[in-house]
Amino acid sequence: MEKEWGIVEVLRHSRHDWLNKLQLIKGNIDLNRIDRAKEVIDEIVIEAQHETKLTNLNMPMFASLLFTSNWKNPFFRLEYEVLEDAEPLKMNDSVLTNWTSSFFSCLNKAIEAFQENHLSITIEPQSEGIRFFFDFSGIIIKSELIEKFLGESKSLEIEIKEFSESELALEVFIPKL
Repeated sequence: MEKEWGIVEVLRHSRHDWLNKLQLIKGNIDLNRIDRAKEVIDEIVIEAQHETKLTNLNMPMFASLLFTSNWKNPFFRLEYEVLEDAEPLKMNDSVLTNWTSSFFSCLNKAIEAFQENHLSITIEPQSEGIRFFFDFSGIIIKSELIEKFLGESKSLEIEIKEFSESELALEVFIPKL
């Protein structure tokens, strides 16, 4: 795992993100684009709802990784969604977090920097565990790094749905303990 982020550092990044969002709303209002300002507000509300659902899954290390990912992974943009509210399941948070952190690191090394690289994680809680869908779109220039990483990933149940120079889709299942 990477270094632990201090509260001041987290607040500094969070404040910066909030100021960017407020400036986007204010700019659209100043340009009299009220509908776009409302859309930005709606996007913020949806993002906050997904943050709440993620924290309710009782996986604090994994949640922390996702919350801070866009501050630490410069070569791709992360978005995530939790499909439904669920009762907290007893999960192996550290196994999932360590694997996901290593995957992010591998992805940063395998993609072309400063391009439109996007990773979406969809989280689907189920009664027997949680299913994660990792969907990457962008420019993969070192597919052998990803192939090696996935080949060495023995701790999780992983299914490769799509893998090309511009797309990677994985399904990962974590059973409840």
